[in-house]
Amino acid sequence: MAFTNSHFHPLEFTGELPEKILYPFFYRPHAVAKKAAEELKEYLALGTIDHLFNQENSNAAAIGKMFGVLVVKNKAGELGYLAGVSGKMANSNHHPGFVPPIYDMLEENSYFRVGERELAKMTVEIKALENSEERSLNKEKYESTKQACEKELEDFKQKIKQTKRDRDERRSNASELSEDEFKKLQLELSEESKKEQIYLKWLRKQIRERLEKAESEYQAFENKIEELRAKRAQTSKRLQDQLFQSYIVENANNKEESILEIFHNWDGTQPPAGTGECAAPKLFQFAFQNNYTPVALAEFWWGESPKSEVRKHEQYYPCCRGKCEPVLSFMLQGLKVEENPLLQNPGVNKTIEILYEDEDIAIVNKPHDLLSVPGKNIEDSVWYRMKQNHPDWDGPIIVHRLDMATSGILVLTKNIRAYQFLQSQFIKRRVEKQYTAILTGTIEQEKGVIDLPLRVDLLDRPKQLVCYEHGKPAVTEFEVVSRENGETRIHFFPKTGRTHQLRVHSAHSLGLKFPIKGDDLYGTVSNRLHLHAERIAFKHPRTKEMFHFHIPAEF
Repeated sequence: MAFTNSHFHPLEFTGELPEKILYPFFYRPHAVAKKAAEELKEYLALGTIDHLFNQENSNAAAIGKMFGVLVVKNKAGELGYLAGVSGKMANSNHHPGFVPPIYDMLEENSYFRVGERELAKMTVEIKALENSEERSLNKEKYESTKQACEKELEDFKQKIKQTKRDRDERRSNASELSEDEFKKLQLELSEESKKEQIYLKWLRKQIRERLEKAESEYQAFENKIEELRAKRAQTSKRLQDQLFQSYIVENANNKEESILEIFHNWDGTQPPAGTGECAAPKLFQFAFQNNYTPVALAEFWWGESPKSEVRKHEQYYPCCRGKCEPVLSFMLQGLKVEENPLLQNPGVNKTIEILYEDEDIAIVNKPHDLLSVPGKNIEDSVWYRMKQNHPDWDGPIIVHRLDMATSGILVLTKNIRAYQFLQSQFIKRRVEKQYTAILTGTIEQEKGVIDLPLRVDLLDRPKQLVCYEHGKPAVTEFEVVSRENGETRIHFFPKTGRTHQLRVHSAHSLGLKFPIKGDDLYGTVSNRLHLHAERIAFKHPRTKEMFHFHIPAEF
């Protein structure tokens, strides 16, 4: 069936429906949700919506969007789906065939619009003061007064030094004077020195008063700007609080709470800007308000990726945690929801093979999906098992880490001396590392360097963002090994060790543009993440000679 202008889009599906809503923060879309999503994608491909999703030949800024579908049953038991979009689209919150917002902040003359205009007016006023000629003149006057005072004081200090040298010279040339004449000279020189010190003290007081006056005049203007900034911040917070109080969401138990209340009860924090505007909360809200029974959810990205995040056109993504986890945790109460799969230990039946061991170190082949160190919810890890199985190892055992999903070489230490020696090499980046990966596309370059600084995505941990302002340096060298069946086998040589560095550098639009095969965070889930720590070289803590080790990838 084609996408319609009504909110309920009938859906033909002959397969088995899910018994529970999949955990929204880590899932593979159910077949029925994917079928609904494909229908929505076909509609978006028509270009009916006046929104620039891709750059193409336009000079305007393209903005890709996250879309969502919620498969539902109506009161007659008929299957269909609802469509939603995160945020506004084409400068509007209302589009035929899409569910409306939970609260329409764009409605003309609403308190939010009035508040926005008030904030905009303050911003203009602040900018005018910041760029005013009066501010520039005040600052210039203060700086010139400060420089003049500092010069005057320094000049007099130099004069004092010179007169002191002159007095010393007069003393040294007074050998022919009588005792009375010499005493008289000493008295004169002493009086001169005292007068200079008195004048220096007076001059410092005068300069301090002049500087305080100049600074007071300058600071009075700066205080006016700061007061306006503080007023704008207070107005913005009041407006945000009022806005989040207006976002009243429902759940399957017919209970209502504002987003402000939900976050207060969740962890006492303030909701991030944009909370409640994502597709999933809109979809569930409309379903509950219109007596639809939710069946399955799927969200996908459409259009150009943001510069900081990894977003692939048409790819499915889980809901974000920072904004949606508290809200959806409330809204899904009363529905049958799959247990959080992230609480399960995928490494429970995996074994750790010790490939090399001496009195100082051990080298193991860490299997994929096993933690290097205990996590927030799962204790089972390389560290935990080694502690249990080798109580004679003094440790610290773990010198470096691999992502849970990454397999390969992990170097362990048995004593503090070995640990400190190896840790120093890792910190100074003297350890040579090589990873093997398979990328989900064909890379044209044979070799190169990726330099994209990274930081954590505060709204969607543990994902990482490319950030040139706050990110830490992250550099990766790469070399293509082979290309086959539309995939690329590649070697990575990381020069830094940032979290998810190889995964982001592979998938990001400014990197290699293709995610690592099986990457559940930046690509598409598969049987495993095809990333393996294959080679390592370091100085042995006892022999001080270079130690090389190689473990081939199993894929």
